[in-house]
Amino acid sequence: MSAERPARWRIAVDAPQHVGLGDWLDYVTDLALQPGQLVRVPLGQREVLGVVWAPVPSDAPVPPGVTLRAVTQVLAHLSPLPERWRQLVAFTARYYQRSLGEVALAVLPPELRKLDDGALQKKQARWCKKPPISANAGVDDALGPALTPEQHAAGVALEAALHAPEPGCYVLHGVTGSGKTEVYLRAAQQALALGRQVLVLVPEINLTPQLEARFMARFPGRCVVALHSGLTPAQRLKHWCLAHQGAADLVLGTRLALFGSLPRLGLIVVDEEHDPSYKQQDGARYSARDLAVYRGRLDKVPVVLGSATPSLESWHHAQTGRYRLLTMAERIGQARLPRVRILDMTLAPPRAPNQPPPVLAKPLLDAIRERMARGEQSLLFLNRRGFAPVLQCQCGWRSGCPHCSAFRVFHKLDRTLRCHHCGFTERVPAACPDCGNLDIQPIGRGTERLEEQVAELLPEARVARIDADTTRLKGTLEQQLAAVHAGEVDILVGTQMITKGHDFRRVTLVAAVNPDSALYAADFRAPERLFASLMQAAGRAGRDAAVASEAEMWIQTWTPAHALFAALKRHDFAAFAAHQLAEREMAGLPPFAHLALLRCEAREPEAAEGFLQAARDVAQAMLDAHPDAAAELMLYAPVPPAIAKVAGFERRQMLVEASARPWLQQLLAQWLPQLHALRAQFKVVRWAVDVDPLSI
Repeated sequence: MSAERPARWRIAVDAPQHVGLGDWLDYVTDLALQPGQLVRVPLGQREVLGVVWAPVPSDAPVPPGVTLRAVTQVLAHLSPLPERWRQLVAFTARYYQRSLGEVALAVLPPELRKLDDGALQKKQARWCKKPPISANAGVDDALGPALTPEQHAAGVALEAALHAPEPGCYVLHGVTGSGKTEVYLRAAQQALALGRQVLVLVPEINLTPQLEARFMARFPGRCVVALHSGLTPAQRLKHWCLAHQGAADLVLGTRLALFGSLPRLGLIVVDEEHDPSYKQQDGARYSARDLAVYRGRLDKVPVVLGSATPSLESWHHAQTGRYRLLTMAERIGQARLPRVRILDMTLAPPRAPNQPPPVLAKPLLDAIRERMARGEQSLLFLNRRGFAPVLQCQCGWRSGCPHCSAFRVFHKLDRTLRCHHCGFTERVPAACPDCGNLDIQPIGRGTERLEEQVAELLPEARVARIDADTTRLKGTLEQQLAAVHAGEVDILVGTQMITKGHDFRRVTLVAAVNPDSALYAADFRAPERLFASLMQAAGRAGRDAAVASEAEMWIQTWTPAHALFAALKRHDFAAFAAHQLAEREMAGLPPFAHLALLRCEAREPEAAEGFLQAARDVAQAMLDAHPDAAAELMLYAPVPPAIAKVAGFERRQMLVEASARPWLQQLLAQWLPQLHALRAQFKVVRWAVDVDPLSI
């Protein structure tokens, strides 16, 4: 009697699609496995981590000449990844056109690849030994503030959703200072009382600590963990395991946290849902906000998309009934939204031909002085770091990057020229490299220069700057924010980093120094991003009801008649959104169409353009064979992006437009396998498909 054959299993491993391994590999084992378990398997000369996906049918033949290899080890002391988690990963891979194993392994903690089963068992025993607490424990009623009628109405709707069989998605459209976070906290409290876990997403790492502190203060005794790339590998593994084992009650994090394994998930909150940071920009270019909605549908839990300026896609879904709209149009505590003042820079006093425009117009300077005299703070918003965008000589030389089609930014503090695209950095030359002229001039203005100029204009002011350059070291951001909250700063200069989520109680004046450039960007989403940025910036002013009547938002602009500023002046997001959606519908742009970008990079522009043109020909041949699909899809010619060269690589892109998502997905699924083969004919370094791109 022959011995029983070892079982065959499909196991997802981290192998990109272009190597031709497909979604998984087959392995054999005598061990008892379950779908979702983590295992170690041989791949080439390496041993890698894999996720057990499904058993192979017993009658499935082994391809000729193939010898199946055996599973090396099972991480038996880690409970299997849930089926709904695997469904989420599978959908992500399929929709964003990546391999299953690539997505599955990319969203797991990297430390799992290093640990054997014994080491993992010891760590989990140490982390998860805390006994479970009762469902209603850990709520600090002393912190339970009185709700406004709008907050109460939103809370009632979300409480009902927690008990609904098909809860759906909710757009919480609340103006800045309306108390959206309190609504999140109340909904979380209700979910916890039902014995469920809560997942809260924020767009950026620097917003996580303050939100974590607020949740920990409200729910003492509850296990609150963070998941984001700023954690050490050991911290990330610990927090992930606590969530996966059900020991963590609340999980807060950036887009990475969306893939946390939460067996008791009961509520998903996406704060600042409009923020582009939720879109991954390499690898699997997924949108955590969109996947949060899909995950909510899988787990049958309510999803809350909160924002003062919802994305136009979410707003459109709310207007058409796909999502439910919850509105909070009033600030808490009877605080008023800041008055918006449009400062027409074309009316400034005449100046000499070579004299640059004023840093801050006189009326704005006077308003800042008034704030200082009253002990209040001002915030100056300029979304460009560095001292100046470019150095220039009269002979025509400019501080271009030799590796990119962009200028290197002048940073005065360390006297360097830095490319913000590839990172190439050099010391500022003592003289013009072309003509030897010693008088090289900075052109334009970044936050570093703005800080210096404001200090010169207002020498009595205490000026601070917060941007990516001043917050590189761990703990510096927290120190700077503490100084602002303590009243040790009169004027805060910064980039978009200071306009999101911060509750500056003493700020009564916010000024956007130079927002006009975004109005004329080629990207169709530029007005939406600018409106959101300015609304967020305005929301930092007047959050304390005691000073709200004096709060103002100043905008220095050379185009004061632009419709965007008219809507902003009224704080009228609905009018702005209606205008933008009408334009997009006429132009056939999202959300009324669906896009994918095929991007590629090569050392020579001819190679990149040749690859994309050949790819377009392949796709066109496919459409010619299916006239019904051809009527629903448009293939555009290859073009260079705004920054055509980065780090020595020429970049080109090709846009595909579809009337509906199914048409786009069908084309991509058939097209991509042919592109893998096509790549070998051209000297293309890399290529990728970006589904639902945020910028074109």
